[in-house]
Amino acid sequence: MINFNYETSFKLDSEEQISKWIIETIASENFKLEEINYVFCDDDYLHKLNVEFLKHDTLTDIISFEYSVGKIIQGDIFISVERVADNAKDFGVSFEEEVKRVIIHGVLHYCGFKDKTDDDAKVMRDKENFYLSQLIQG
Repeated sequence: MINFNYETSFKLDSEEQISKWIIETIASENFKLEEINYVFCDDDYLHKLNVEFLKHDTLTDIISFEYSVGKIIQGDIFISVERVADNAKDFGVSFEEEVKRVIIHGVLHYCGFKDKTDDDAKVMRDKENFYLSQLIQG
């Protein structure tokens, strides 16, 4: 089950299509979905979580809390809509593309992909691009 929650005025246009895409991505990576809760929020909301739980006094676009067991995916993904909008401008892409990239980025972390090293970040970016192309085609 995928739940979309909103702590801002932002709303996804196509929750059903995006849910299907997420489920297909998880299955393609040989995992099974239990539950993911997405929370779309503003910078202040996410900053408070970042300081309180991760001890990072910085702004970020996404924080995920994973509760997966083995290949069964479960977690909470918090996304700052403000950060996504700023990043979209910085990267020269549409807000819609960037929000979808961040949505799938969190899922890929749950599937075991990392992004701390340059090599890992490249693999993550390639996976993001692949799955974004699947959404566009699908």
